[in-house]
Amino acid sequence: MRNLQGKVNIIPIIAKADTLTRHEVERLKRRIMEQLETYKIKFYNLPEAEDDEEEGFVEQLNTLRSAMPFAVVGSTQTFEVKGRKIRGRLYPWGVVELENQQHSDFVALRNMLISHMQDLQEVTHDVHYENFRAQKLATEPDAIYGADPLQKQRDTILAEKDKELTQLKEMMAKMQAQINSQAYQGSASSSDKSKKQHNI
Repeated sequence: MRNLQGKVNIIPIIAKADTLTRHEVERLKRRIMEQLETYKIKFYNLPEAEDDEEEGFVEQLNTLRSAMPFAVVGSTQTFEVKGRKIRGRLYPWGVVELENQQHSDFVALRNMLISHMQDLQEVTHDVHYENFRAQKLATEPDAIYGADPLQKQRDTILAEKDKELTQLKEMMAKMQAQINSQAYQGSASSSDKSKKQHNI
């Protein structure tokens, strides 16, 4: 996790939660969160709710935060229980249901991934990818071009053109300031002349 934290969004999960009692799950969740904090491992944090958000959304965020790390049960098997089909695991003492929130955090994990997919993508692009890109550019500037020296030449030409455009914009701004200054002086001198003529 320490190696991955700067490259991807980490979402802590406890797998095979059906092998633990509810008390063991709660204790393991607390211990994992303490270890993440102790070792300063960055995992995906849900975005903070804004002041004008609906109560339901704020409540959902708080529920998802309290469920981390998600204790999930996985299964591809379906069983018929009380006339309805459910996905879960069959044991001699009963069935563990994937979508029963008393048995598993699977529903909370699914809701988090679906409702915050856009934020996950933005964090991946704006934080992880940009950090990776900046690091690569700093250490191996030629690595991004690979076997394409023309791309490097094109980028150099584009950088020069950008510099020229910036200089032209600065010159235009100076010229505009001079024109405005002259126009102001011209209007001031014409008003002085009209005052003199009025006084005569």
